Amino acid sequence: MEFKHTPIMLEDCLEGLNIKPNGIYVDGTLGGAGHSFEIVKRLKNGKLIGIDKDIEAINASRIRLADYSKKTIFVNDDFKNFKNIIADLDISKVDGILLDLGVSSYQIDNAERGFSYMKDAPIDMRMDKNQYLSAYIVVNEYPESEITKILFNYGEERYAKNIAKRIVEAREKEPIKTTLELVEIIRYAVPPKQRYKGSHPAKKTFQAIRIEVNGELAKLTETIRDMIESLNKGGRIAIITFHSLEDRIVKQVFKEFTIDCICPSDFPICVCNHRASLKLINKKPIEASSYEEEANSRSKSAKLRIAEKII
Repeated sequence: MEFKHTPIMLEDCLEGLNIKPNGIYVDGTLGGAGHSFEIVKRLKNGKLIGIDKDIEAINASRIRLADYSKKTIFVNDDFKNFKNIIADLDISKVDGILLDLGVSSYQIDNAERGFSYMKDAPIDMRMDKNQYLSAYIVVNEYPESEITKILFNYGEERYAKNIAKRIVEAREKEPIKTTLELVEIIRYAVPPKQRYKGSHPAKKTFQAIRIEVNGELAKLTETIRDMIESLNKGGRIAIITFHSLEDRIVKQVFKEFTIDCICPSDFPICVCNHRASLKLINKKPIEASSYEEEANSRSKSAKLRIAEKII
């Protein structure tokens, strides 16, 4: 299966990054190089660093960006190791960073990867296939209380407790091995009147398990801080999120860097000497156009936030 990547809000990202021909840019979630292909085309003597923990994404991107090999550096790692990655490359500052926090179309559409609740496959959901933790382990080995917590916190699933209970009851008879087995368990854990309302009843549960397996929210706050601090003055960071938990983190970190005094409100004078180092390019998140949503349904929940380093 070909590793394809339809870049979300491509023109908004390119405009937001304000690409300098001689700058250094980082695509922390390379995927199929959909965004990176357009970024590197705009570079003259600049460099593009493409990071992805999925080796299949790295291999596919090497092929797609073969004509720009002198301008690209590929890193098979998690973008959350950003600080160490650029240090290892002997780079202290960069001019732009892009993060697309969604799961790539290839990973969802490739049934073998076990991300989709629409296709039958072994339960997996690992972006890095070399890691130990998989969705199979979460579903079959985590205690009921922990599954409930994951579904509620990462999926904002209102029926988290009942779904977790049904999962544990089912696995006591035999291990839950496939995605569609799990879908059926979830379906009957949701009240009949809610099963066919709105989005698929398994959507939030699969999202929550995927986040747990890949540690998608772990270290995200710290990593975004590291990225902001690594920007040159005038450099920009653009982040695309796909659910409220990620967007909330991005919004909070951006806010942290765009305010001056951070002393407690009851302090009579400022003693922190903190000064804003970031300005928001868009105060409200940018969303996909109706045309893009129609052409690419996965863009419907996407939100893009962009900020610029000012000192």
